[in-house]
Amino acid sequence: MDAINESRGVSRRGALGLAALGLAAPRLARAQGRYPDRPIRFIVPWPPGSSLDALFRSMFDVVRRDLGQQVVLENRPGARGLLGAQALLNARPDGYTIAQHHLSILRQPFLTKQQSWDPVNDFTYILQVSGFLFGVVVRSDSPYRTWRDLTAAAKAKPGMLTFSTSGVATSNHIAMEDILAREGVEMTHVPFRGAQEGVTALLGRQIDCVADAQAWRPNVEAGEFRLLCVWTKDRLPAFPDAPTLRELGHDMVVTSPYGVTGPKGMDPAVVETLHQSFRKGLFDENTQAVMRRWEMPLEYLGPQDYLRFARERVSYEQEMVAKLKLSID
Repeated sequence: MDAINESRGVSRRGALGLAALGLAAPRLARAQGRYPDRPIRFIVPWPPGSSLDALFRSMFDVVRRDLGQQVVLENRPGARGLLGAQALLNARPDGYTIAQHHLSILRQPFLTKQQSWDPVNDFTYILQVSGFLFGVVVRSDSPYRTWRDLTAAAKAKPGMLTFSTSGVATSNHIAMEDILAREGVEMTHVPFRGAQEGVTALLGRQIDCVADAQAWRPNVEAGEFRLLCVWTKDRLPAFPDAPTLRELGHDMVVTSPYGVTGPKGMDPAVVETLHQSFRKGLFDENTQAVMRRWEMPLEYLGPQDYLRFARERVSYEQEMVAKLKLSID
C-alpha cells in the first residue's frame, strides 16, 4: 500500500511539474513579446445583444488587461451558427482569429453529404465556458397557460401549432423535436437566424411559441411572455413556477455547452496563453455576476478536457441526427 501511495505521490508531483512547465511557456512568450502583439478577433456566430455577448464582453475586459491587447467581438449570424467555424477553417493558426464553438459544429458533418470539416481534428480546442439556458415561451395572452395546455392543443391539431428555434438542426431544434416525439405530438418548426428573431415573431403573433435560448427573458420579466418550461437541471430562481423537463416526465437536461476554439494547428504555448487569460475572465467576479444575472450554467473545461468532450460528443450527435432523420441537403 505504501508503494502504491508513493507511486501516486510521484505521479502527482510529476503532473504538477509538467503543468508548471506548460504555464511557464506562455508567460515567457508574453515577456518576449511574441504573442499577442495586435488585437485578437473573436467571432460569435449569433446576432448581437444576447446573454452570450454579455458573457464574452465581460471576459474580454479581463483578457485585454491580462494580455495588453483588445479582443474585438465580431457577430456573424446565419447558417445555423456555423460561420465562425467556417472562418476558422480559412484562418491562420496564429491565435489572432478565434471563435465561439458549439454543438452544431460537431453535428454538421452528419447532416450533409457535402464536404464540411472534421469536428475534432480541424479545430484547436482552447476552453469550454458555459452553456445555453433554453426554455419554451408563449405570449402572456396565449390560451396555453401550461406546458400541458400546449401539448394537448398540439395533439388535437397535429402540425397546426408552430415553434421557432435559432435554426434547422441546432441543439434546441433537435431537443424540441425529441421532446415532442416523447409527448407523441407534432408541431411545425419555424427556423430563424437567431433567438431574437423568434422573439420578434412571437411578439408579432406569427408563431405560437419559442423554443430557444433566453433572448425571451426580458419579455418574460416584463410580463409579455409566459415561460412554460425550462431545460435546466433545476428550476430557475428567477422563474420558480416554470417546471423542468424532468418534472414533466422527460429525463433530459439540455444546455448545449460551448467554448472557444481556434484554427487547426495552433502553437500549444499560444493555446495555453489564451486558455489562462480566458479562464481568468470566466472566473472574474464581474463575469460571474453576468452568469448569475442570466442564470447561465458554468461548464468550464481546459484544453485537453474540452477536446476529450468533443471526441465523446461527436458519437452522440451522429446518433441523434440518424434517429431524427435530419438532413440539410
